[in-house]
Amino acid sequence: MQVLGLPILIEWDKFHPGTSFFIPCIDRKSVQRFVMQEAQRLKISVVCKQVVEQKVYGLRVWRLDVIVPPHSSPPV
Repeated sequence: MQVLGLPILIEWDKFHPGTSFFIPCIDRKSVQRFVMQEAQRLKISVVCKQVVEQKVYGLRVWRLDVIVPPHSSPPV
């Protein structure tokens, strides 16, 4: 993914439930759309919030628990 022409690498395999990361960006809606699509493709649940951290606009992304597909039993 690129933000303002700069590459942004999201290490999804190291993104564990209960953790979060911040992507500095101005066009937060398009970055959020990309993150949500990628999370859905990987079948992980995330919450995104457009924030200002230390005077920098961006997107904070939190990972929630693993998504349980509809019509299946949760892991025991």
